[in-house]
Amino acid sequence: MTPPRHSFASTLLGTVLTLCAAMPAQAIAPAALAPDFTLRSADGQNMRLQEQRGHVVLVNFWASWCGPCKQEMPHLNRLYEKYRASGFVLLGVNIDEDPRQAAASAQRMGLKFPVLLDGDKRVSRQYELSSMPSTVLIDRDGRVRHVHLGYRDGLEDTYEKQIRELVKE
Repeated sequence: MTPPRHSFASTLLGTVLTLCAAMPAQAIAPAALAPDFTLRSADGQNMRLQEQRGHVVLVNFWASWCGPCKQEMPHLNRLYEKYRASGFVLLGVNIDEDPRQAAASAQRMGLKFPVLLDGDKRVSRQYELSSMPSTVLIDRDGRVRHVHLGYRDGLEDTYEKQIRELVKE
């Protein structure tokens, strides 16, 4: 005797719903206002996200121990140099507990953009991002437009396309 089809469909649906419920929710979503924060930079200056209104802002959460983060940094540096004259700001939010380690890593990699220190992970928790690195692209009005979790080769091309579109708005 063959089991009824609805039983298989019900089991499959239950499994899918369970898996979805177990996945971490993303705290920020496109069109939402980006949560404001103030952090000290590696050079000692305080920087506040809200003060960047009027600019296209890319916030990249990274750590010195993160291999994909290190792989992504030269691409971010290039994008920063290319678009900063067009109203583009890049903020690298480092989550290392030791600010000296974060500053040394940034210096070794030759980062040109501001590196902000989030050693207590207050801001990264506020954004509830589940991957390292995580990148949030914010428009001139302070609204989240794109969220990228993790890094893979070629993602910088997507960043560049999105940055170009936002600086034209």
